[in-house]
Amino acid sequence: MDGDELRAIQAPIKERYKDEPSAALVTMHAEGTLGDEGVSCSVQTGKALVDAGLHPASGGDGSFACSGDMLLEALVACAGVTLRAVAVQRGMRVSGTVRAEGDLDFRGTLGVDRDAPVGFKDIRLSFELTSDASAEDLEKLIATTERYCVVLQTLRNTPGIAVSSSAASARR
Repeated sequence: MDGDELRAIQAPIKERYKDEPSAALVTMHAEGTLGDEGVSCSVQTGKALVDAGLHPASGGDGSFACSGDMLLEALVACAGVTLRAVAVQRGMRVSGTVRAEGDLDFRGTLGVDRDAPVGFKDIRLSFELTSDASAEDLEKLIATTERYCVVLQTLRNTPGIAVSSSAASARR
């Protein structure tokens, strides 16, 4: 795909969103089924079923995907797709890798130390790119990627989150 093809695909979508801003608001969904055995939850992704479980640092055996790893993977995927979209739009030829790493103190999630944070303390996103573009163009590419990467912006600008529950009694 080149920039003209991508612009042709996106032009009517952008026009609709300008004319009908409410059409741009899409509610995305994810659902998981709690595992019957062990500590796990099966999550249907767009392409496959992922069984998530405890990270080995919190008692898992490493046989399940870790939700913390999945968060970093989502960041890498979003940043990579965003970077490619921007590069295609600008006619830039870019290849390379995107990496994310995060520091997590498992004392927090295990309740060992109430002062230890639950969740990532720091996350680092890095790009190792190969391109014939100028350093200035690559800097602009990264800046634009940062600006429009949904997952990165969500992590930086914490959204409001509502938690609810409903329970049916299993008593007989």
